[in-house]
Amino acid sequence: MREDLSDFTSRASAFLKVLAGRTRSMLIWELLDGERSVSDLAEAVGSSTTAVSQQLAILRGEGIVSTRRSGQKRFYSLTSAEARHFVTALRELLLQNAGAAEIQKDHERAA
Repeated sequence: MREDLSDFTSRASAFLKVLAGRTRSMLIWELLDGERSVSDLAEAVGSSTTAVSQQLAILRGEGIVSTRRSGQKRFYSLTSAEARHFVTALRELLLQNAGAAEIQKDHERAA
């Protein structure tokens, strides 16, 4: 039982470490909506194509994204179900909290 917990927490820590990078998190967020080219992703996250390519290589190495080439362009897609579920849940939680904060502000203004 202790080994199972140790293995689980080691995997969870490694997964969270990969997602902890701001640019990598933004890339995964962008890929939730489907396949994108490197140049589209660079524009979306406000980074150079070189920087985005480096971060995508890390995500690809971890099995989180996959790539395909079409002519001169590379397209990336999210392949990790765990990353998809995690980032989707995180997005929903953050949006709920943002909504709750806005409701609280409205309540305080009305008081």
